[in-house]
Amino acid sequence: MSVELERPHAAPAATFSRSRRWAVVLIPGTLLYLLPVPALDAGQRHLLAFFAATIIALVAQPVPMGVSVLAAMTALVLTGTLPVANTLAGFSDPTVWLIFTAFLFSRAVTQTRLGMRVGYTFIARFGKRPLTLAYSIACSDLILAPFVPSDTARGGGIISPIVRSVGQALDSEPGTPSGKMGGFLVLVAFHTTYVASAMFLTGMASNPLMADFAHKIGHVELTWLRWLAGSIVPGILSLLCVPYLLYRLHPPGLTSTEKAGAHARAELDAMGRMTAQERRLVIIMLAVMAGWVSSPWHHIPNSFVALAGVSVILISGVISWNDLLSEGRAWDALIWFAPLIMMADELNKHGVIRTLSQSLFGYTKTLPWLVALGLLVVAYLYIHYGFASMTAHITALYPAFLTAALAAGVPPLVAALALAYFSNLDAGITHYGTGSAPVYFGLGYLTQPSWWKFGLIVSVLNLVIWLGIGLCWWRLIGLW
Repeated sequence: MSVELERPHAAPAATFSRSRRWAVVLIPGTLLYLLPVPALDAGQRHLLAFFAATIIALVAQPVPMGVSVLAAMTALVLTGTLPVANTLAGFSDPTVWLIFTAFLFSRAVTQTRLGMRVGYTFIARFGKRPLTLAYSIACSDLILAPFVPSDTARGGGIISPIVRSVGQALDSEPGTPSGKMGGFLVLVAFHTTYVASAMFLTGMASNPLMADFAHKIGHVELTWLRWLAGSIVPGILSLLCVPYLLYRLHPPGLTSTEKAGAHARAELDAMGRMTAQERRLVIIMLAVMAGWVSSPWHHIPNSFVALAGVSVILISGVISWNDLLSEGRAWDALIWFAPLIMMADELNKHGVIRTLSQSLFGYTKTLPWLVALGLLVVAYLYIHYGFASMTAHITALYPAFLTAALAAGVPPLVAALALAYFSNLDAGITHYGTGSAPVYFGLGYLTQPSWWKFGLIVSVLNLVIWLGIGLCWWRLIGLW
């Protein structure tokens, strides 16, 4: 009887929650569509209204992201805001296909268990002490980052289960005195995941999107090699300093982690020798990386180098065509990234981004460019407290902040790369700011205040490394 009484109350609560989310999306979008905005004509205002409503929908999520973006794309045509050809143009953008293929590489790495093998191999070899164990986890993520472009898939799907199993092998459970070891490993794994994402053009799904923005707004080419050239020194420094800082701030409470190495070796023994699929995948991934690195010489776009790799993966049987069809994340990204790129391009073409940047950041023009860059990066970083999606943050703000930085005289490559790197580094400040954050936080080793405290401290360290030493490195390699 009590169960039957509870059922009618559950559905209205969920409906009300969804209704409120829709209100958060539709009310500002409708007001922006109908009411005049200074410096914007009707066409610009209507385009901005649909874009703003879409970004809010990505955060509020009244429906899945793909549904929101498809609905917005359709409404743009039905209202006459954009012609059909312009609305579908995003699907022909090479950036979309690079993101799509990167998810298929992720599927291959996960399905063959190559990612797990890499992680356990590092731990078996170097995981004898807490700090070397932490660096082993960081190195595992770094090796996988170029080919697994989702921190959710890489951190949440590969590294997080390894960390949890290692914690259990060390008798470190959440809520117990021995839980400090597990908490330390979780913090290191999480904070090094997004550092690895920042280091590679293919390390995070939205990195190619920012490269596309940089080309169209700043007229600079962020090739795979140029991206890595800018990130290599500050990235390695972060990977060295962050685990040590966390070791000092959150001592693991153990001096030896020999059990972790023994556990890793047992897991590797259970996996057996590398399979033929794994060996073929390693060769293909190395060839694809060589193609990305050498793209300035052979001029084949990164997306088609990646498509060639995926073709070989399918032909050689590493994964099957049915595996590709069942990789929902890739198809999901293809469907909702394309309209987002289209809307951002249209905002740029119609001068909306330039107008908004001048209105919001006009004061930065009067400042020395180094000061202006610092203020813009700090603001861009901590605005992420208000975002639960890195893609929403990037799509909404990266073009405007890049335009403002360029107007303040920041060298184009420095502006584009600094904002791109911090589009990854901002993920660590909360337990909801990126897809892997809820996975790691959900392991239960740390409280929310502790998570936020460590996130803030690590963000300050990253600012010092990437804007301090990083700027010196960028000067040395000729980026400004």
